[in-house]
Amino acid sequence: MNTAASRQPGQLLFCGFDGTELPEDLAGLIAAGRIGGVVLFARNIDGPDRLRALCRSLHAAAPEPTPLLISIDQEGGRVQRLREPWTVWPPMRCAGDCGDLEQTAELATALARELLDMGIALDFAPCVDVDTNPDNPVIGDRSFSREAGAVAEHARRFVGAMQRAGVAACAKHFPGHGDTASDSHFELPRLDHDVARLRRVELPPFRAAVEAGVASLMTAHVSFPALDGETPATLSPAIMALCREELGYDGVVFSDDLEMKAVADRYTPEELVAGALEARLDAFLVCRDVQLRGRVLAALERTPDERLAEPLRRVAELKRRYAPAARRAALESANLAGPPYPAHQRLAERLRGVT
Repeated sequence: MNTAASRQPGQLLFCGFDGTELPEDLAGLIAAGRIGGVVLFARNIDGPDRLRALCRSLHAAAPEPTPLLISIDQEGGRVQRLREPWTVWPPMRCAGDCGDLEQTAELATALARELLDMGIALDFAPCVDVDTNPDNPVIGDRSFSREAGAVAEHARRFVGAMQRAGVAACAKHFPGHGDTASDSHFELPRLDHDVARLRRVELPPFRAAVEAGVASLMTAHVSFPALDGETPATLSPAIMALCREELGYDGVVFSDDLEMKAVADRYTPEELVAGALEARLDAFLVCRDVQLRGRVLAALERTPDERLAEPLRRVAELKRRYAPAARRAALESANLAGPPYPAHQRLAERLRGVT
């Protein structure tokens, strides 16, 4: 994928859209190589046949030198976009409470199968935050456990199994969202821990995911004053140095959605792009807002080539590893069996029986 198209700045932009059909304006951007990927939500999904048709049109719109990466949040529990007739999964806490690492791997493999059958190659899962705050409004049972060691072990097995099954995983939300008391969708949370606490509690699950070869990470729009005042992790070179240098991670780092008020109320789109690139992020999520998408794309396309070289390399490698199989699945899906997936439904019921 070392082509002129793969070096287009917009390859770093992943966006959402409204409706169950590919919008014409977005199709044009994809065809020109100016969008790297899309993220699907419940609003885009109206049954298996229409979803397959949508994914087929998305993949077909992209030039072969720059295949599109279709992504989704399919964690289980509160955060899953595919529901019946797909398997409705319990939250990851059920897997953690069970304590059976083989079953966690089985769960990740099943999730990957259902996504790849649709042509989806990237799952923004697992959530590897440690649920240390019972009053946390946004993490809770999305986490495998309230113990860092347990989260780390389940994250390791989940990531390995999902990626062996052909779908890229994404460990989130770096460097940890589990002990916050507010929701970054609405305001900027802060964690007043020192670095020693981060290394002891928040970072071990991310280290385990990195050691398992995780394809991507996602940042938290959360401030850690001990490291960088009120600057959110997404924009903080000091915080992201923990990822790039201390953990030695050279894969793709996504921002969380740039529409979230934790950052959208504090920074312009141009400041978000410049700050995140300075912090050594690679890819930007704009999950719905067409105007914001345009401003982020314009900011990327004004960025000097040398600033974009490493992010573009990482995104191109992610696509090289995962996009072709998903494209084939979408374009050649006539013989796929599911959904539903009876064996997966039985696994989901076993997991639910633990709690």
